[in-house]
Amino acid sequence: MRDAAEFDAFYSASVQRVLGQLYAMIGNRAEAEDAVAEAYARAWDRWAVVRECDSPEAWVRRVAYRVAVSAWRKTVNRLRAHRREASDQPVEATSVDHVAVVAALRRISSEQRRVVVLHHLVGLSVTEIAAEVGSNENTVKTRLARGRRALATHLTEQEHVSMDGGRSREL
Repeated sequence: MRDAAEFDAFYSASVQRVLGQLYAMIGNRAEAEDAVAEAYARAWDRWAVVRECDSPEAWVRRVAYRVAVSAWRKTVNRLRAHRREASDQPVEATSVDHVAVVAALRRISSEQRRVVVLHHLVGLSVTEIAAEVGSNENTVKTRLARGRRALATHLTEQEHVSMDGGRSREL
């Protein structure tokens, strides 16, 4: 019974954070919810091992990311169709800034998006990110710098589009 209470406390304390982080990484809330649910189910199945990890939350986040990537690989054609249609669908209760950031995150590479989210939304250090993604610190620093630069470019482009009501001639 102690295991269940301990897991419930862990789940309650971390699920919204992990869900938000994965959503920022993959850009699809429903798929993020599915992957996070699967990751927590796996964590419960292996709770005796997971709770001994340095960071059970990082374990769940890593598993959720891998589940999402596996699902993405199986449904590439469906996701391409979704991305073409996504810009026409209304966004529920989100700010214009939130939409702009998510759209900009979708335009950078998945590797850059992952390290940017882990650093800026999760608050992990470069060392922690390197351990989580299985890269060296210099690679993480490079992806982080390039990701920030690309985000700034995309957000600036979006700002020009929204201010002009259409594409800016300067771009």
